[in-house]
Amino acid sequence: MRGGVASTRMNIGVIGSGKIGATVAQLAVRAGHSVQIANSRGPASLKPLEHQLGANARAATVEAAASFGDLVIVAIPFGISLALPPAPFAGRIVVDAGNYYPGRDGQIEALDAGATTSSELLAERLPGARVVKAFNTMYFATLAARGDASRIDDERLALFLAGDDAQAKAAVAELIEELGFAAVDTGTLAAGGRLQQPGSAIYNTELTRAEALTALGR
Repeated sequence: MRGGVASTRMNIGVIGSGKIGATVAQLAVRAGHSVQIANSRGPASLKPLEHQLGANARAATVEAAASFGDLVIVAIPFGISLALPPAPFAGRIVVDAGNYYPGRDGQIEALDAGATTSSELLAERLPGARVVKAFNTMYFATLAARGDASRIDDERLALFLAGDDAQAKAAVAELIEELGFAAVDTGTLAAGGRLQQPGSAIYNTELTRAEALTALGR
């Protein structure tokens, strides 16, 4: 896909209406997808955002947005994501756009010890979902403004993804490319997820695809 128009129109659920969630929703609608967006305060609180996003977007409950989406973006604080109801996410591609911050989310011993990653814990919480880590390393303003589908891949800013399901990663990579970024695969949820964590060399760093591959030692 090139030129900012979706090659295959998808239903996209967005859980979280903060800076990343609202930005991804806006970009997805602009790319031609249908969006349902939810937050913890309920659909009524999202009516202004629904109006701003336009006719292809609807405010919804968390359960409805998850059930609606072929692909579901989870862009809420990590601690809250561990309380999501598993059933509506079963069979969905779930994009974990969050990060673990102990000061906000509370100390989680397994994460503090490096025994697992936040995305692996989310996958355990949502056992029927196909979890992909993405949209968690880029500042929201950069995400909103710097996608450029007219550039060749090596010149686009990199958006990183990780996961254990090749088909799910391919779907997320296609969305990333539609939004004008270069999809760079960092590997599995375990190994690739660690590469995308706060404090890593690629976290919150603007890199072209070529620069990103160099940073990853490829």
